[in-house]
Amino acid sequence: MKSVKIKRKIIEIDEERCDGCGQCVPSCAEGAIQIIDGKARLVAENYCDGLGACLGECPQGALSVVEREAEGFDEEAVEKHLQSKDAIPPSADATLPCGCPSTQLQTFFPTLQPDSSVCSGARSSALSHWPVQIRLVPPNAPFLRRADLLVAADCAPVAYPNFHADFLKGKVVLVGCPKFDDVQGYVMKFADIFRQADIRSVTVLVMEVPCCQGLPAIVERAMEMAGKKVPTEKVVISPRGQVLTRDALAA
Repeated sequence: MKSVKIKRKIIEIDEERCDGCGQCVPSCAEGAIQIIDGKARLVAENYCDGLGACLGECPQGALSVVEREAEGFDEEAVEKHLQSKDAIPPSADATLPCGCPSTQLQTFFPTLQPDSSVCSGARSSALSHWPVQIRLVPPNAPFLRRADLLVAADCAPVAYPNFHADFLKGKVVLVGCPKFDDVQGYVMKFADIFRQADIRSVTVLVMEVPCCQGLPAIVERAMEMAGKKVPTEKVVISPRGQVLTRDALAA
């Protein structure tokens, strides 16, 4: 049966400007954009909702929303698409033309041992996945499923000396800065994560500085949008790396 086309808003990709960096791919929750033959491509018209969540991610300005004849957005088709392996963003085996691995999803076993000692000299990692930036992780990333989520202000791991052992161990971490990044974009991203990933718990790790205090509010607002109640703890640390407060947020 031939698809009926209607006049609506839809993403348009300027191939001349696109350098294939892939930064737009994780921002499309519907999996409508993929890197094919070194360029970002709209894989199917009915996967694109035309809302333009990917627009701010392209450093080359290759993305725009236009109004034209196109297949209607099909939510059921999107669900099937996301369940297929073809919808998974670039894997560790994929190589982007720009050589940047930031959008290549990876899951691996942490190397942090239970008896790791501060005096041992050698340090090990509790990180279990890549990427870690909020903007780069798609809501359907496999490592988010049923995860204990650690949402950290990006200054916190620098300030806190035992971040991996005390906070990261056993958790999936997402980092970002509510002062410099897109707050509304964060809210939408976390709302999608809460809808799709069945998150078990959330720890929000922030500095005591005022600009960090927006991060817990972002998480709470996203839960409200998603209609979810997830046990959440807010941890505040000082610039000298001391834990100042630990408080449970209202679910």
